[in-house]
Amino acid sequence: MCILIVFLTMFYIVVRTKKNLHILQQNFYNENNRYIKWGNKNINSVFKIDILFIILNIINLYLKSKGLLFFCILYVFLFLLEFNRLKNEQVKIPLKITSRIKRLIITIIIIYLLPIIYLFNNIYIFSLIYSILISINFYILFIANIINKPIEKCVFLYYKNKAMKKIKNMNNLNVIGITGSYGKTSSKNILNDILSVKFNSLATPKNYNTQYGLILTINNYLDKFNDIFIAEMGAFKMGRIKLLCNLVKPKYGIITSIGTAHLETFGSQENIQKGKFELIESLPIDGLGILNMDDPYQVNYKLKNNCEIMWIGIENKNADILAKNIKMNSKGMEFDVYFKNEKETHTFKTKLLGNANIYNILYGIAFAKYMGMSYEEIKIGVSRIKPIAHRLELKNMGDYTIIDDAYNSNPVGSKMALDVLNLMDGLKIVVTPGMIELGSKQYELNKKFGQYISNVADYVILVGESQTKPILDGLKENKYNKENISIINDVKEAFIIIDKLKKANKHTYILLENDLPDIFNE
Repeated sequence: MCILIVFLTMFYIVVRTKKNLHILQQNFYNENNRYIKWGNKNINSVFKIDILFIILNIINLYLKSKGLLFFCILYVFLFLLEFNRLKNEQVKIPLKITSRIKRLIITIIIIYLLPIIYLFNNIYIFSLIYSILISINFYILFIANIINKPIEKCVFLYYKNKAMKKIKNMNNLNVIGITGSYGKTSSKNILNDILSVKFNSLATPKNYNTQYGLILTINNYLDKFNDIFIAEMGAFKMGRIKLLCNLVKPKYGIITSIGTAHLETFGSQENIQKGKFELIESLPIDGLGILNMDDPYQVNYKLKNNCEIMWIGIENKNADILAKNIKMNSKGMEFDVYFKNEKETHTFKTKLLGNANIYNILYGIAFAKYMGMSYEEIKIGVSRIKPIAHRLELKNMGDYTIIDDAYNSNPVGSKMALDVLNLMDGLKIVVTPGMIELGSKQYELNKKFGQYISNVADYVILVGESQTKPILDGLKENKYNKENISIINDVKEAFIIIDKLKKANKHTYILLENDLPDIFNE
């Protein structure tokens, strides 16, 4: 009986540790106190039924052998309950067992083993103490993370110095940094597709846009044959872009857009603006910055650098590189590009959709032209641009066409995604959990999103009752038919609803707008 209690206790520790490691990893190992802030906001998820469990252990301590059988039955019941929940639980991004996670696991094991030497002889005390330790597992991981900080710093410095030495020795390498509130990954991939027609370019893979991501890319992927390194640079507070620039020393820089993303962590719109311009202000005097003349936050910024600046645009006619006559359908886009001080116009075709992708392509065209590529080479590159995964990516699935915009949701991108959905001729359904990390503007911007949806979608499926309330309010304000709104807590349920909504002679278009990390599941 005692062995069963010990075994089940260890099982709960493993289960809870795995879950909280996943949360810690998705919160960037508590960078900027993200992990603790998540815990404070989700106190019920942190403690679950632990208080009840501790109370039962206290009762068992007094009942001793009389209550041991009942307690074991309860343990088995909870074991089966938890096992069943784990079996059915599906996560979007699973826990990655990295070297850092392995080191954390070792520290956690040591913390949990320390009391066992003194408590194992008394099963009642053992059960009580470990029920308390299980209940504070979230905070034990926080402590383990702090304990491991000196080790992680040493590991980080070793790989950082290795990366800096490698990039410093590559004298002929051209480094271009790309940052912005939205469109970084799309612009990076588009630029890489265009440049690869003539150059051996390397772009940071996936969303490797942190110090760790850049260090990993340099050490594992960059080689002596690369002409150009395209470094995506992400940040959620001031000073982070500057750190990345100190690491890779870019000569060229692109700011895609300046919006409200990470407003909560930046603290103000002005800080976001300054934070993004850290890239351009880190460039050498003979460098080049490519900026968007349609973005007031870029036009109105007083730049503290005399490097060359090239402006792209669609609306502002004073741009150095201007896109006009944009034609869009469900197959892609065609548009003309005007170069300042040149009479000739050039027509480009792409399989991508949405005006934001015109801007993203213009950055690529501007830099490719600067690097000496011919117009014909650039046109070939633009025509070869592959649809970017989860960013207005069209996926045909029989009776359905999914417009997958899962990784691109922001106030500008979500409106553009609805414009793309509006082009489609068929039944239009929007599935969304809304937008996050918009600080004090989160309610207002999500409500506007709901109002935009009401003008386009035939049906709306909201994921997460609490976080989608602003969208619901926007739909209601525009007198959207409440019969055409469904609210669910798991995105998997959406396709069960869609199967019921499907109409015989109408193709169904489903816009998946945003896919929040598992830490935002309700």
